[in-house]
Amino acid sequence: MWMAGAAGESLGQGWSQIGDLALALVLSAAIGLEREIRQKSAGLRTHTLVGFAAALIMLVSKYGFADVLGDHVVLDPSRVAAQIVSGIGFIGGGLIFVRRDAVRGLTTAAVVWLACAVGMAAGAGLWLLAIVVTAGHFLVVFAFTPLAARLPRSKYAPVRLHLTYLDGKGVLRQVLTICTERGFAVNEMSVERVDERGPRRPVSIWLQLQGSGAVGELATAVADVDGVLTIFSDDADSAAG
Repeated sequence: MWMAGAAGESLGQGWSQIGDLALALVLSAAIGLEREIRQKSAGLRTHTLVGFAAALIMLVSKYGFADVLGDHVVLDPSRVAAQIVSGIGFIGGGLIFVRRDAVRGLTTAAVVWLACAVGMAAGAGLWLLAIVVTAGHFLVVFAFTPLAARLPRSKYAPVRLHLTYLDGKGVLRQVLTICTERGFAVNEMSVERVDERGPRRPVSIWLQLQGSGAVGELATAVADVDGVLTIFSDDADSAAG
């Protein structure tokens, strides 16, 4: 029995490797749960599968070719693992998209890449590094978000505001006045769509603003205007992630 267990360990199919897989499963699921709660394009299942699969590939890279090694066969165990780094780029690239010069999904793509790295570390038996990086993920997403919001904005950085309102009530005139009063200049305005017909039809527009004012306070003031249906800012971290 003991010999059988030792043989299983040497071939990479023992309890130690199962523990590495379990650790990758738990850590990547924790990362995915945070993304799922925030309703990101890649959530619990995607991050868990990425980390879990990365751990398995690492184990295959370490132990999967032991039966072909010999005097005339030399293998580099890092070659299979290296393909994970390049391969995960396809998933990350699919999460990033550009709409009207606004790039979204970068944070989610980076988190998928991080979940892959955590799975690789767990599969390599580097459990302490895997745990520390997972903890670092939560530090970044929870502590850095309010910190970034408090940093002063450059007055030269453009802000895009998406607005839907009822036509015929003078809403746009009031919105432009509020923007000016709060230190924002309107550089560009474009109509995205006009729904229905009649004097009170919904109008959807994009405003490109420039100024050093607080975007959150501006959005709140605009939302209080009678006739405004929805308002969305690309400057928000939730939109960028």
